Amino acid sequence: MKTSLLHGAQWAAVLRIGLGLWWLESFRHKNLEAWIKRQAGINWAADIAAKHKFAVVGKGFNAVVKPHPKAMTWVILMSELSLGLGLTLGLLTPVAAFASIALNLLYFVLMIHDWAEQGQNLMMVLAAVVILGLHGWQVWSIDHLIGIF
Repeated sequence: MKTSLLHGAQWAAVLRIGLGLWWLESFRHKNLEAWIKRQAGINWAADIAAKHKFAVVGKGFNAVVKPHPKAMTWVILMSELSLGLGLTLGLLTPVAAFASIALNLLYFVLMIHDWAEQGQNLMMVLAAVVILGLHGWQVWSIDHLIGIF
């Protein structure tokens, strides 16, 4: 593969780090007081799920998320933080990349009616797929340093 400035594995690492920083920004920009004290994110998602064009989304939300708003708030917040740190530092990178795809697809299904939101999520899924395909943990990663993948 012919590249400019960096070799292929380094470009894959740049993409991995960029995706990780994107997740860290998703975590950072949240109003944590509103999310934690009032479960604002869960309440917002509950409103969307209740009006969703696919009834299964509302039923699934009501069965899994709605009964546990505080726990699910922490699951979302810690998922975003963990994905951001894992991808940025290159720690358990394949796990973080698969989880990134899963979390983005869940959000994509919830927000399927809002195409303005979908571009970001599709690009994050694409970046994670490329990271997996190129083994984006080969350089500049803790995974590489400790030789786990």
